[in-house]
Amino acid sequence: MTASAPSDDVDPTLEPDVFSRACASRGVLQDATSRWGLLALVALREGELRFSALRRRVDGVSERMLSSTLQSLERDGFVVREVLQAIPPRVEYSLTELGADVAERLDGLIDLVEGRLPDVEKAREAYDAR
Repeated sequence: MTASAPSDDVDPTLEPDVFSRACASRGVLQDATSRWGLLALVALREGELRFSALRRRVDGVSERMLSSTLQSLERDGFVVREVLQAIPPRVEYSLTELGADVAERLDGLIDLVEGRLPDVEKAREAYDAR
């Protein structure tokens, strides 16, 4: 993938504002908080993982989707892809310092959602009963 040129309508002197349509942080936020991005980042908090192990950990993701997700996360500076010289060649993924910071916060969000799941289920039942 090649980096796209900055848009002519974006002022690079402006501070990031995710609520602004033209803010580059929206794309980064999308990569980190997509279903597979979030799960891959948090799974990598456990340590370096080979592609196949990461795919098993992130149950339900296709090989193609995980590959695409990891490329986006690597491009954003969250993940490092390391090719190890072995037969057959092995590829391992790990978090960068930035990726570890993001993954820690996402893990907190997962903990919150999992811990409050009974409340969510109640809310859904009430909504569906209307």
